[in-house]
Amino acid sequence: MEKKRVEEQEGVPVALPKVDRFGFVKQETSATDGPTKSRSALEHEREERRIRKWRKMIGVGGSDWKHYVRRKPHVVKRRIRKGIPDCLRGLVWQLISGSRDLLLMNPGVYEQLVIYETSASELDIIRDISRTFPSHIFFQQRHGPGQRSLYNVLKAYSVYDRDVGYVQGMGFVAGLLLLYMSEEDAFWLLVALLKGAVHAPMEGLYLVGLPLVQQYLFQLDHLVKEYLPKLGEHFAQEMINPSMYASQWFITVFSYSFPFHLALRIWDVFLFEGVKIVFKVGLALLKYCHDDLVKLPFEKLIHALRNFPNDAMNPDMLLPMAYSIKVSKRLEELKEEYEKENGKLSDRIRQKLQPS
Repeated sequence: MEKKRVEEQEGVPVALPKVDRFGFVKQETSATDGPTKSRSALEHEREERRIRKWRKMIGVGGSDWKHYVRRKPHVVKRRIRKGIPDCLRGLVWQLISGSRDLLLMNPGVYEQLVIYETSASELDIIRDISRTFPSHIFFQQRHGPGQRSLYNVLKAYSVYDRDVGYVQGMGFVAGLLLLYMSEEDAFWLLVALLKGAVHAPMEGLYLVGLPLVQQYLFQLDHLVKEYLPKLGEHFAQEMINPSMYASQWFITVFSYSFPFHLALRIWDVFLFEGVKIVFKVGLALLKYCHDDLVKLPFEKLIHALRNFPNDAMNPDMLLPMAYSIKVSKRLEELKEEYEKENGKLSDRIRQKLQPS
């Protein structure tokens, strides 16, 4: 029997909300926590063995990581795709993103940004903070430790990179990271992602005009037409384009509206393999729901694309399906195509603006 947690408030006992294993307040029909069946002793032992394997692979404080990745990259990739143990996730994310190296090379920089600098985005950040993971216990208290940490990380980044500054979707990325690491660690992981410590820089997701989002949506549009032609045709007939349903997939890397247990598994792979996993998961979702989606008219289609059914959100079903979709080469080709088209468009605009 689960004990009821009680807290005193002005002398009156108040029951605290029940939370799932990730810290989200439980909803009656929530899928946030994944399968709810109790874990058997056998499952517990399997998880312990998995953690021991990971600890051996990482070494003390990450000391063996780079050596292991060089020697056995396929083992690392396979284990990451199966999911990083939750208790090691924060450390492993820092190792695979390159953020740990950035932190060590920049002592005192984060503190300087938080304490001594001012940002033009401070009011925007304050306005948005309560909208970031509002059902998570860490971020619920107004001006509480979670909201303060989130403010500090976002403010520090907006000073560190004034070209990007602050854009609303960044809060969900920073918030996700803060659930697994300290403020300073979360800040440097944000820097690693946006500046491209390991993979291509992602700051274009948040620059004025969201240029990288536009490129990704162009690529996704073509991939849907090529991999799922019947659905692509139906989207065209109903005048549905990816900006109507997929922008948040890229801007928050699925952390905004997807069940948290699935978002974490996607982030494990995203940090190691790069943004192609976002395309793969998106295509896998559309493929899984294909037969229902092709029957729906515009309004219902938009709703369905923003509210996928729970059975489609099972990581053990969805992710293997995503891994089987090969997109790397095609993404490169579509990127070149997009840049060419964009270049021609820019030329035409410049010509029109030139005095005759």
